[in-house]
Amino acid sequence: MSNLARKFQQQQQVERTVQEQSIVKTKKHWLTPGEKIIGVVFTGLVCFGAVHLISNQAEIYQVNKEIQEVQTSINEIQKVNNDLQVQVSELSTYERIWEKAKEMGLVLNENNVKVVHEK
Repeated sequence: MSNLARKFQQQQQVERTVQEQSIVKTKKHWLTPGEKIIGVVFTGLVCFGAVHLISNQAEIYQVNKEIQEVQTSINEIQKVNNDLQVQVSELSTYERIWEKAKEMGLVLNENNVKVVHEK
């Protein structure tokens, strides 16, 4: 073989090794594109669920706050009603009614009294 043939043969061998090395040097990806899409979709669903959960908790807190405010107002109204009931019972005593009747000039006439039966 001549020198030129050997150089040509050596060049071909070098090119083959370079091609083999370039094939060997291909990077292997950690995740496939399908796995990446599934990961992004899963992450999106988790984020959506977290936001939805937090918004529901905020609504529940707001409703509980309104319930407590209504209960407070109901308690205040019940106190007022109880006070008014006590006043009614104090003002409707027999002695007080009799005193008011005397002040207005009414006189008890026992012949004109009628008994009313409650049902």
